[in-house]
Amino acid sequence: MVVLLAALSLGATSEQPLAGTTSRMDQCNRLQQQFAHAITEHAEAKRAAEAKALQRKAAKFCSSKRQAQGIRAYANALKMLGVQPVEP
Repeated sequence: MVVLLAALSLGATSEQPLAGTTSRMDQCNRLQQQFAHAITEHAEAKRAAEAKALQRKAAKFCSSKRQAQGIRAYANALKMLGVQPVEP
């Protein structure tokens, strides 16, 4: 409660994450790195081509201020490779 009041008194906006939270852009970046690593290890997966296509869409979403959609797309692409997405 004190942290929230301090943040409000300092003029924090809803787009600035409080200490200890992860922004959606950070989540996009983490998932992008996880996908890059996973695709090298699972390049022969049945749905690897489909996962790569979904990864490209995720990157576009994340770069066009549609991070929530990008995060979901990255998570689905990772699942297609049989990888559990990282949590924020």
